Amino acid sequence: DIIQNLKDAGCDEDTTRTFLEDLQRGKRVTGIQLLEKHRCSLVDHLHQDQKQIDSLDYLLFIMRSEQET
Repeated sequence: DIIQNLKDAGCDEDTTRTFLEDLQRGKRVTGIQLLEKHRCSLVDHLHQDQKQIDSLDYLLFIMRSEQET
């Protein structure tokens, strides 16, 4: 089901509604662009989260190294 897939992908109600309207109006390319924009947003958040994890990993590494000495 398209709606469930959009929910699972983290699309909000506005994005879901706009996408479905685009499909109904035959604007498939516009709908694809909307989903690509959402995907880019998710990837940006993923990269930001990865940087935060890397920072924590580095801090943990330093703290553990100091503990061993």
